Amino acid sequence: MSAIAVIDFETSGLMPEAGGRATEVAIVLTEAGRIVDRFQSLMNAGVWIPPFITQLTGISNAMVQAAPAAAQVMAEAARFVGQLPLIAHNASFDRKFWQAELARLGLEAAQPFACTVLLSRRLYPQAPNHKLGTLAAFHALPRNGRAHRALSDAEVTAELLLRLQRDLREQHGVAAPDHDFLQALQQCSKATLPRFLQRHATRPN
Repeated sequence: MSAIAVIDFETSGLMPEAGGRATEVAIVLTEAGRIVDRFQSLMNAGVWIPPFITQLTGISNAMVQAAPAAAQVMAEAARFVGQLPLIAHNASFDRKFWQAELARLGLEAAQPFACTVLLSRRLYPQAPNHKLGTLAAFHALPRNGRAHRALSDAEVTAELLLRLQRDLREQHGVAAPDHDFLQALQQCSKATLPRFLQRHATRPN
């Protein structure tokens, strides 16, 4: 199965358009049902991190002041991802920061995104909620490191992606749940989901 890049940002605020900047990025590559590579770095975007963000993430102003410049980190992140499609948990948030930070470098950010929040809502409606920590506990996913740090969250999201793909193959008969399939799946309504899955299930000759 083709490679997918799972991305997670920690930031100084909720929206780039309101002045929020990335303070940490992590990217985990998955391929053929396993994690195959990782990239992670704090970054210095020259912004102040509010105390409530430090309390949530553990990332302090001193930590980012000692980190490489955001432009350097994002250029490396762009090279690491290349043309691979992206997935994130609550992808609308991470997509905004991916696009905004690369736009500052004059780089295009045209990679398609899929969202493990939307996908888990489709496949696991019985979960208590679809927060990353809840889904990690619900599926007993491995977790290393602290929640709300980019690499830890990206790794858990990657494990959730691999679980989604395995369940699609084993429970729903979808032979190749690649990124294109996942994008189509997340757009299904509850009413159309069974027919969509049936249509894509591998049938005997």
